[in-house]
Amino acid sequence: MCQSVFFQSRPSLPSPSRSPDLLLLDLKFIRSHPELVKAGAAKKRMECDVERILELDESNRQAMQAMDELRSKQKQAGKAIAEAAPEERAQLAQNQKGLKTELKECSEGQALIEAELNELMLRVPSVPAEEVPEGVDDGDNVELRKWGEPRSFDFSVRSHIEIGEMHGWLDIVRGARLAGSRNYVLKGDLCLLEHAVLRYALDTMVGKGYTAVTVPTLVRTQTMVGTGYFPGGEDQAYRCDERDDLCLVGTAEVPLTALYQDEILDGADLPMRLVSSSTCYRREAGTYGKDTKGLYRVHQFQKVEQVVIDVADEGRSIEHHLAILDNSEQILQALELPYRVVNVCGGDLGQAQVQKFDIETWMPSREGYGETHSASRFYDFQSRRLSLRYRGEDGKVRHCHTLNNTVAASTRMLIALMENHQTASGQVRVPEPLQLYLGGRELLPA
Repeated sequence: MCQSVFFQSRPSLPSPSRSPDLLLLDLKFIRSHPELVKAGAAKKRMECDVERILELDESNRQAMQAMDELRSKQKQAGKAIAEAAPEERAQLAQNQKGLKTELKECSEGQALIEAELNELMLRVPSVPAEEVPEGVDDGDNVELRKWGEPRSFDFSVRSHIEIGEMHGWLDIVRGARLAGSRNYVLKGDLCLLEHAVLRYALDTMVGKGYTAVTVPTLVRTQTMVGTGYFPGGEDQAYRCDERDDLCLVGTAEVPLTALYQDEILDGADLPMRLVSSSTCYRREAGTYGKDTKGLYRVHQFQKVEQVVIDVADEGRSIEHHLAILDNSEQILQALELPYRVVNVCGGDLGQAQVQKFDIETWMPSREGYGETHSASRFYDFQSRRLSLRYRGEDGKVRHCHTLNNTVAASTRMLIALMENHQTASGQVRVPEPLQLYLGGRELLPA
């Protein structure tokens, strides 16, 4: 009976307001492949209590079965009361009342079980691809290839901070006065260069068939949960919970991917290729004392993001993954910026990512490569949480596959452009693709 079902009360986290089928589909995979899920979590260096999940799953199913049996008894008791002699009805009604009380208690217990189960399920990471290398952090990422040679300078190299301040383009002091540390003000030609980079990136993607979309940068907490940023990433987000239950996004990936949540798309309309230019916000929690100067690690920046939504086909997802990575490589090559591509190791992957490739661009003042792009594929991890589905030619409804990648993140691109294309006099050479957006100028300042 229901009283024997084990449950333990724990505070619940925000969870997708979806059908129970959302969890059941994931649970079927965990039931069938518990060791694979454990190994995947271990590779990502993430905690995942598979045994507790399976225990709660079994308890939940027992509770659901007990509730069904009690409802059946209630229905039978109702019929018995209707058919009973008057002198028997009082006792039967009392029995019916006992069944109602028992069902209520069982339902409350089942709700506690489900709440803990949902909390644990929201923390289960996707299983990384076999090609993901072992490793603890970004120091273990594996270099796949390089493009371009870092420039040899015959003069003393200036940092982007020095170049920006010598021309009055970059004002970090007033930025901090306005909004605290890790903030800045771009002025004059540097502001125009930022817009040139963003517009070039956006125009390039539209030319490749991507649909430009303007999306909100304030989204509901539920949307952050659905895309896999919560729970676990709350300390990196700026939240407006007290009044509005809204969060500032750290990337347009969030609203773009969630654009069709709770919908069933027509498979004939897939793939959807979307691109958005937006402001992004990140708290940079846990980076105290790291990259505190300049534009490398800041709280607010502009970014052009590409997102692909397609059918549930792993082969096609891998093709998309390589294509979106190539899109960004083409941008960097056109801007004559040396870079390298790395295969991100398990310990440096996020909860949602099946595999990720980072592009790191050469930055002379750092005397090394700095991350500028991250191309990720998720299979159906995000779509299950978002209830983002499609109907295929066979009429069956399945969860979509999703991918995303940076096209251009303004501040880090500005670092690379200013430092790699600087002249001995402190001017910045403008790569040919950006000249169109800067009145034909080849040097800044002209």
